[in-house]
Amino acid sequence: MPPGASAPRKQAAGGRNGAESPVYAFLEKPSLIDYPGCLCGVFFVSGCNFSCGFCHNASLMGAKQKGIPWSRLEEVCRKFKNEWVDAVCITGGEPTLAADLIKLIEFFRGFGFKIKLDTNGGSPEFLKKCLPLVDYVAMDIKAGLSGYSELTGFKDTGKIRESIQLIMDSGKEYEFRTTVIESVHTDEQMHEIGELIQGVKRYVLQAFVPQDTLPGTEFRALKRTRPERLRQLEKLMAPCADEIIVRGA
Repeated sequence: MPPGASAPRKQAAGGRNGAESPVYAFLEKPSLIDYPGCLCGVFFVSGCNFSCGFCHNASLMGAKQKGIPWSRLEEVCRKFKNEWVDAVCITGGEPTLAADLIKLIEFFRGFGFKIKLDTNGGSPEFLKKCLPLVDYVAMDIKAGLSGYSELTGFKDTGKIRESIQLIMDSGKEYEFRTTVIESVHTDEQMHEIGELIQGVKRYVLQAFVPQDTLPGTEFRALKRTRPERLRQLEKLMAPCADEIIVRGA
């Protein structure tokens, strides 16, 4: 799910027996926006190594939570196949922290789904193992590297650089995306991001949408990103990528 979007309703784990999958919750209805060109099932993995105050999935931050049984996940996948779903998006939280992520990818592949992986880029060593197994990768670029620690609580920015390069070299379809918070994403910060992603295929600018449930109280009172600011940044970032996409304008 794009982090700038409103958090959709999720179906949480049921009371069925069976071994736990890494999936904590899923969208009951397929998505038309989470995998470009595909009808997509969206599955959430809990646990994250970032602590972003503007996270719209705050319930999935922190420690890993109880997952739904594999048997229930199979039921959901069969239902989605009957509804013409042709892809899945594995999101979070941060999926690359899940020990069973590769098993999960292989499980979805068994149903013939195309697979999109959302990541914050904080675990390049595991991302490298996953890239050959997926079809599409979306990585969030939270800020310029100078702003990462304050905004996300994540200090090892060398891993962010490494993940960007891994994705660019992977031969997979991909996008990098930034949720634009006007007080944070100054022109200076965006120039830093531009240097970081120079030469990428696709870069997405998406609107920040305030909510009362955001973990950082200072973000709850901020205003939604103005369309004119997104369009301004579309022009600013144009030299950095083959394609600039604006969402939420």
